[in-house]
Amino acid sequence: MSVGVNDWPALVLNADFRPLSYFPLSLWSWHESVKAVVTNRVNVVSEYDQVISSPSFALRVPSVISLKEYVAALRMPAFTRFNVFLRDRFSCQYCGVALPSHELTFDHVVPRSRGGRTTWDNVVTACAPCNLRKGGRMPSRAGMKPKRPPARPSSYQLQENGRQFPPNFLHESWRDYLYWDTELDSS
Repeated sequence: MSVGVNDWPALVLNADFRPLSYFPLSLWSWHESVKAVVTNRVNVVSEYDQVISSPSFALRVPSVISLKEYVAALRMPAFTRFNVFLRDRFSCQYCGVALPSHELTFDHVVPRSRGGRTTWDNVVTACAPCNLRKGGRMPSRAGMKPKRPPARPSSYQLQENGRQFPPNFLHESWRDYLYWDTELDSS
């Protein structure tokens, strides 16, 4: 299998050397990272062995870059289906089963038919069987109380939750800058 130019993403760190995002992991294509290096917007922290060149210069492809100016995280994350799943750690809040996002739904704790709104404080992650079982009933009537009461998370809380879900691919040059909630190899 040959290595292509799309196989050289750069991990993007904030000016404090923490990833801009854990989930999804903040990665830029080699095009974006090289452009940022050339325009002096980032510092190169680590590089791949691969070199790109033009008639006027040669540059090793960055594997880890840090922004020169700190970018503050949004204080309040957007209310999206994905962010609800991330807040609830991709687990049904009724039965506790963790599932991939395509197998999850969200449930209105107070059903919309009873005046419930689509807000952080009223929506939880649910698996399809639990969502169907609860239906349009109130939690007490259905005998299904959420494991954690729904609440608006901070961006920090979502980032911390995202650390529990490392991506399938991690380049060795990134490991010193990523802190996953997994046990480290003791060998």
